[in-house]
Amino acid sequence: MEEFNLHMTGDIHAITAANNLFSAAIDARYFHERTASTAVLFDKLCPTDSKGKRSFEPSMFARLDKLKISTRDPSAMTDEQKEAFCRLSIDPNTITWKRVTDTNDRYLREVDIGMSPTEVRKSTGEQLSRRTGFTITVASEIMAVLALATSLKDLRQRLGRMIAASSTSGEALTADDFGITGALTVLLADALQPTTMQTLEGTPALVHCGPFANIAHGNSSVIADLLALKLVGPSGYVLTEAGFGSDMGGEKFFNIKCFYSGLKPSCAVVVCTVRALKLHSNEAPKVVPGAKLSKEYTEENLDLVRKGSCNLIAHIKNVRSHGVQAVVAINRFATDTDAEIALVAQLAKENGAFDAVEADHFARGGAGAGSLGRAVMAACAKANVDEFRHVYDAKTQSIKQKIEAIVQKVYGGSGVKYTEAAEQRVEQYEKDNAFRSLPICMSKTQYSLSDDATKLGAPSGFDVTVKDVYASAGAGFLVVSLGAISFIPGLPIKPAFYKIDLDMGHCPPRVLGLS
Repeated sequence: MEEFNLHMTGDIHAITAANNLFSAAIDARYFHERTASTAVLFDKLCPTDSKGKRSFEPSMFARLDKLKISTRDPSAMTDEQKEAFCRLSIDPNTITWKRVTDTNDRYLREVDIGMSPTEVRKSTGEQLSRRTGFTITVASEIMAVLALATSLKDLRQRLGRMIAASSTSGEALTADDFGITGALTVLLADALQPTTMQTLEGTPALVHCGPFANIAHGNSSVIADLLALKLVGPSGYVLTEAGFGSDMGGEKFFNIKCFYSGLKPSCAVVVCTVRALKLHSNEAPKVVPGAKLSKEYTEENLDLVRKGSCNLIAHIKNVRSHGVQAVVAINRFATDTDAEIALVAQLAKENGAFDAVEADHFARGGAGAGSLGRAVMAACAKANVDEFRHVYDAKTQSIKQKIEAIVQKVYGGSGVKYTEAAEQRVEQYEKDNAFRSLPICMSKTQYSLSDDATKLGAPSGFDVTVKDVYASAGAGFLVVSLGAISFIPGLPIKPAFYKIDLDMGHCPPRVLGLS
């Protein structure tokens, strides 16, 4: 586990390198366009060789095609074509691509860059600086691209479509425009391959990707699923994870990941705990991280379990609304009673679950999940994958119709309100079928089925407010923001690094605090 928690898979490092290379390319291009003439830019981008001949790099062809420049001889271009080819005319106020780091560093949330004396336009004295910020690596669009790519070719195409900024005339500028797509693909080629591991009991496991579940789709890779299905054969079983609940990673698994992979799941496991259901009763004290649990969570209280089960029932119905069998895994804590476990199982099965079983694998290993495994196998045997369905039609429905379908059919809400800025974005994307036909990726709190983290249980009759909409064109979805999400966490008063060290008493030294 120490190797797994450090650098073993390499995915994070590759994504960080690719993302930040793109950031450097954006700022460098802006700097050079502001400080050099078109003639100088052309001479540097297409220099003459020893025979006095100029040529384009193959990475430049996508930009030429976009500009409808058919010639592949730089010298044959008109002055107007040279100007269009050499100048992206980046509007610095529209640059959305941020640098990333895999460190929880709150002081990088907002930074000024380009403050050095070397980043000055000498002819005017203008400081070529701008305000930006960092995000955590898993929030990079490249992570979502890697997770949804079905092949190396598909990966390259998706990377090329990523939008980084707009030109001063409002044109979307992509990785293809910057000529960086090939380099990004090379950096990520090895990372496209899942890492093969095994559990302590010898069960194979593929570890691959981890998109931020709040703002991306929050699922492991399509490649890993396809590889696993090939390995187990037609009679085998593949379990894949979707982050958070059925309203978050689950909904995005069904409507984004399955949309692109074409795969149809037979069963979904909904994980719950007695403690969480008590919290969702809205009558138990708030849980404070690091503090001792209140007695309501450690003593039998069937009334709280019954009242809080409305949340579990909502998640079961979400799974069933996609035509998928639902099996409930009740993760047992030592303080849970048999009566509480039995009540949860009863309520789950009465409300649409194929089965609901106690899961005690944390204490007993694989033996503690035997009943759960058998329940999943039975559910798969009864499943009809042809019943699988999306809750909206990504290709034909309007953007607002797709958003409303998620709010009403998954969250249990009534309607959707839009800020003025969100209305403008929706209107903009509706005009372009390439954006209009994309799936929706909702960005919201994971603590509630609504967009209000304080609304526990199964709230209903509420409206959500769309604050913003933006395209992750490479990943292939429109992100719909329902609230403020921190893109880079900060360290707490006592970070985990206090517990991490090397035990020099062993040979070789043993890592402490990571497993």
